[in-house]
Amino acid sequence: MGKFLINRLLQMLFTLWVISVVSFVAIQLPPGDFLDRKIEQLEQRGTAVNKEMADRLRRYYGLDRTYPEQYLLWIFRFVQGDFGRSFLHERPVTELISNRLSLTLILGISILISSWLLALILGTYAALRKYSLSDHILTTLAFFGLATPNFLLALIALVISVYYFDTGSVTGLFSPEFQDAPWSIAKVFDLAQHIWLPILIIGASGIAGLMRIMRGSLLEVLGQEFILAARARGLSQKRVLFKHALKLAINPMITIAGLQIPEIIAGEILVAVVLNLPTTGPLFLEALRHQDMYLAGALLMIMALMLVVGNFIADLMLAWSDPRISYS
Repeated sequence: MGKFLINRLLQMLFTLWVISVVSFVAIQLPPGDFLDRKIEQLEQRGTAVNKEMADRLRRYYGLDRTYPEQYLLWIFRFVQGDFGRSFLHERPVTELISNRLSLTLILGISILISSWLLALILGTYAALRKYSLSDHILTTLAFFGLATPNFLLALIALVISVYYFDTGSVTGLFSPEFQDAPWSIAKVFDLAQHIWLPILIIGASGIAGLMRIMRGSLLEVLGQEFILAARARGLSQKRVLFKHALKLAINPMITIAGLQIPEIIAGEILVAVVLNLPTTGPLFLEALRHQDMYLAGALLMIMALMLVVGNFIADLMLAWSDPRISYS
């Protein structure tokens, strides 16, 4: 077990390093840099920018250094907890993302837990009632959830809210009076009243996919010989299901749970823009559009960290749930 943990941790560190290099290169791919956009904005406002001022701004933002130097400076500061200073907002990145990151984590964890539990319940129900009317209805809903993009569901919810109920309450995660208020019990309850819709919209495809996986896996397990033998020994259907069948059928869901994290992150970005959610998604898109290297790079690395940690936890859960899986 110890060797397994060390190997997985080393793989995580190597993966994060590769992602950091790719992220830095991808941010630098568009022509020009942030300073070029900054100078263009100043000139549009009527502010003349001479070469001396441009050089001074380039030195201030560290853009006069080579790309390897910029990368090393950024990554060394990042591992020390210093995410740099946002070019666009002219504020430390930690100040910009601290509150948004906490809301993103709350939303992401809520989506993972709720989608996993709903898929487990609905997939088991559909498998136990194979080819019944309820099974066909759940299958149809699952195909609809898989085929419909998350942002389209968000747009549909927004249109229904505005044009049929004359309210925009589906946007945001808080009521206006709680948006800038400090955390309290009342704010937590207000968050709970608003967060359920983004959870359903972002998690729709995940719930549908996991439900289909759970249904197919449980049907396969229920047809195996040891299940038939357990029933022949007189064990009740409930005991066979919960003690034997579900423990094996749940393994594919655990594997997919780790891979579901990037889908949640990608879905959260688009849905957050449509529903105006105060998460990291809109901030990330803004940073990419303006080539805000430190802000975009920090958010990319945090997303990558969430992904590798999620897969690491999924591997541990899979090894724990099925003793037949080797730790090597």
